[in-house]
Amino acid sequence: MIGQGPKVALLVTCLVDSWRPSVGFAAVRLLEESGCRVSVPAGQTCCGQPAYNSGDRADARAVARQVIDEFESFDYIVAPSGSCAGMVRRHYADLFDDDPLLAERARRLADKTWELVSFLTDVRGWETAPGKFSGCVTYHDGCSGLRELGIKDQPRRLLEAMAGVTIAEHDEAEVCCGFGGTFCVKYPEISTAMVDAKIASIEKSGADTVLAGDLGCLLNIAGRLSRRGGKIQVRHVAELLADMTDGPPIAGAVEGRR
Repeated sequence: MIGQGPKVALLVTCLVDSWRPSVGFAAVRLLEESGCRVSVPAGQTCCGQPAYNSGDRADARAVARQVIDEFESFDYIVAPSGSCAGMVRRHYADLFDDDPLLAERARRLADKTWELVSFLTDVRGWETAPGKFSGCVTYHDGCSGLRELGIKDQPRRLLEAMAGVTIAEHDEAEVCCGFGGTFCVKYPEISTAMVDAKIASIEKSGADTVLAGDLGCLLNIAGRLSRRGGKIQVRHVAELLADMTDGPPIAGAVEGRR
């Protein structure tokens, strides 16, 4: 089904590369199923968001310049992460406000950068996905994807089209999970209170699986669930949509001093 579709570069993201490579493989499967010719540029590193959020503009610029050089020749850049896609789309051009040529290159890259599920629905026109899954799921809307990119209905539409899936919304789906990149390390007590409130809302929904499109949020939720003895499984939405749920659920990461 790859055919002569658009040339898409997968921005794998640091967390996917280090913690959950299966999400990257799921993204490739979905993109190829949608008819794209997929490449994974070997020279990619971070999107620069940790430096940017910490006020380290010089390093954020250097990383962004590398991303521009590595990805600008492709028709589209797709990331299985609302936060990384949001960094490129919303913040790259501002990093080069003193360099018109680089700012223009950054704007051109931003215009063709998409989060994975929104790309499949809004660009490729998907209404169904190849995945097969039976269970009750609830969805966490990551802050960057929701507020910077307007991702809300897209994953739910694809999940609703899967015959075995029931969606049970929880009351705090749009509330931050407390991860926030370096926030959870700098302010662990506040972060813990936030993720505890999130988990309480998830558990109240009655779902057996919680999904999201950002691995940082999922690692945070999974880690806290494991420490509380929770039984709810945690997965990236791409794994369900791509029919890649044979492996274990996400187990969580180190959560500051929690």
